Amino acid sequence: MTQALIGENTDSTAGSPLYELKGVTRSYTKGGVAVNALRGIDLEIARGETVSLEGPSGSGKTTLLQLLGALDTPSSGQIRFGGRSLEDATDNVLTDIRSREIGFVFQQFNLIPTLSAEENVAIAMVPRESSHEKRIARAGALLAQVGLDHRLKHLPSRLSGGEQQRVAIARALVNSPEVIIADEPTGNLDSTNAAEFMALLDDLQRQFGVTIIIATHDDDVAAHTRRRIKIRDGSIISDSRQADR
Repeated sequence: MTQALIGENTDSTAGSPLYELKGVTRSYTKGGVAVNALRGIDLEIARGETVSLEGPSGSGKTTLLQLLGALDTPSSGQIRFGGRSLEDATDNVLTDIRSREIGFVFQQFNLIPTLSAEENVAIAMVPRESSHEKRIARAGALLAQVGLDHRLKHLPSRLSGGEQQRVAIARALVNSPEVIIADEPTGNLDSTNAAEFMALLDDLQRQFGVTIIIATHDDDVAAHTRRRIKIRDGSIISDSRQADR
C-alpha cells in the first residue's frame, strides 16, 4: 500500500482526540414505549485508535455507532468530531462529514449488484466531483491494495463473501476518511475470512493511522482491537486497553 492513496489525514495529529462525547443520551419511542438507548455516555476516542464496541442486542452499541457515524444526533449531550459539534449540526453538514470523512463497512456489504467491483468503489467518490477516469483509477488502485486487482470487472455475485467485504473496505477508504466505522463487519464471513478481514484492518491502521471503530458481539473480533469498550443497558460498563499485538 502507498500513503499517497490512503491515510492523507493521519500524520502529526495522531493521538489527539477525534471524538469527544459528554453526557450523551439517546431516547426514542418504540411501539408506544419509551426507550433509553444511551444513558449519559462520556467518551473520548483518539485519532489512530482501534476500538471495539461490545454488547448484546439492545445494549446500545449500534445506537452509539450511529452517533459516531453522524447518522443520528443525540437527545442530549455533546458530540465533537475533529473539534466540530455534531449534536446541533445541520443535515447538510452531517451529510458532508459522512461522505468525506467517515468510511462505513457493514455486515451486509451493501454493494450495488449491477456494478462491478471497481464501479462500486468509484461511485463513492461522486461527491468529490472527480472525473470518471480519476474515480476508476483510484478505485482500481485501492482494490489492488486489498488484493483484488484481478477482480476489478467482476460483479458482486461473482465474488466470495470475503472478496465482497474487501470491496467494501476499498469503498470505505476511497475518500481518505479520518475514521472507518464497521457494524458487525464479520457477521456474514466464515472464521477464515473474518480473520483475514481483521488482519487487513490491522495493516491499514498500522501503516496509515486511520481510526477504526467496530461494533461487534464477537470476542475474537474484539480481541484484534487495542481498546475494548463494553456497553450494557445504554451505559459503558468497562473500557480497557490492550498491549500492542
